[in-house]
Amino acid sequence: MLKIDSVTHSFPGVAHRVLDNVSLEVPEGGFFSLIGPSGCGKTTLLRIVAGLLAPAGSGEVYVDGVSLIGPSPEKAMVFQHFNLLPWRTALDNVAYGPELQGVPKKERHELARKQLQAVGLEQYVNHYPSQLSGGMQQRVGLARALAVEPKVLLMDEPFGSLDALTREYLQTELQKLCEKSKVTVLFVTHSIDEAIYLSDRILVMGRNPGRIVRELEVELPRPRWSYRARSEPSFAKLRDQLWDQLQNEMAEGEGQEGSRGGHSE
Repeated sequence: MLKIDSVTHSFPGVAHRVLDNVSLEVPEGGFFSLIGPSGCGKTTLLRIVAGLLAPAGSGEVYVDGVSLIGPSPEKAMVFQHFNLLPWRTALDNVAYGPELQGVPKKERHELARKQLQAVGLEQYVNHYPSQLSGGMQQRVGLARALAVEPKVLLMDEPFGSLDALTREYLQTELQKLCEKSKVTVLFVTHSIDEAIYLSDRILVMGRNPGRIVRELEVELPRPRWSYRARSEPSFAKLRDQLWDQLQNEMAEGEGQEGSRGGHSE
């Protein structure tokens, strides 16, 4: 469903490539996570896939076999910061995407109510963002992304600013929504536990240049909310593997920075 083919990117004034020949494929309904040290290009790659940034180099992005390097309704993005329109209610925030697509008001409000119900916010349709908690605002952001019925959902650390309890709750809710909608997900996180709990496969990125250095399959059965997935021996084993890999990447990146006199992105 999502194919990233040989994406390379550089920023002006930066000596090394931010992304170097990055390729990956996510099957329909798959949930893949990108994890790596700061500065490895995870968010840059996600923004290129979303069409918010054009690759300053080479590469293509395909959705369902069609080249879509720019923005398109087939792709939706959820950011770490909620980015809700403060003058719009939860209902009108969720209806914003369908509104831009020309969906009539009655139909888009029905669609928005359905999505808010799916994230457990049917009682808050007329609340403004300032009247909602951080977790509620992120659920509105997720409902807004799903309201355009995308084929691919891109998520950039969407739970990174939330408290631990809310974060774990929304991880489970996200899994349930993805199971129901069959949407294909590419997810960026700094949390090893989050990546394991949510993902089918985890892609580890190295930096200077940003590239995929390892791909690991998560063999925990689904649905993971139906048992104590985090207590499974295979969870702990995969966590150790990822931690060792990330430590190596961080140490290697620091060594490269030191050899260049401390220059960093």
